[in-house]
Amino acid sequence: MEVKVKKLKANALLPTYETAQAAAMDLYACLDEPMILHPLERAMVPTGLAFEIPEGFEMQVRARSGLSIKHGITMVNGIGTIDADYRGELNALVINLGQEAFTIEPEMRIAQILVTKYDTVTWQLTEELSETARGANGFGSTGFDKKG
Repeated sequence: MEVKVKKLKANALLPTYETAQAAAMDLYACLDEPMILHPLERAMVPTGLAFEIPEGFEMQVRARSGLSIKHGITMVNGIGTIDADYRGELNALVINLGQEAFTIEPEMRIAQILVTKYDTVTWQLTEELSETARGANGFGSTGFDKKG
């Protein structure tokens, strides 16, 4: 799949796959100087890029697992969605859930992106839903024990 991308800043780096079978591409911070993110602080990290996502697709912005587990750096909104009709700069919305300040360096891999297809939903109002073994049980109803 080809996706149009526009560099909004000369020093912006295009997203890259880091391994041959990676599903998501790493997204780079487009900064002129380091950005310090203190514990519980949120920030919009610019990428210097804008995208033209094809109709019927979305771009998901996700945390990088290494930054999350080692430093507590994750996405403010869990997973961000870039819609096909958005043409502005992509910013990674990050939060520091760690206990120490974290420095985001220029060109650091700050998040990852995945372009995925979606279907548009229409609602069918009904009085009845089909029965399942689980029914309305939720919130831990399947237990926590090892299966086997």
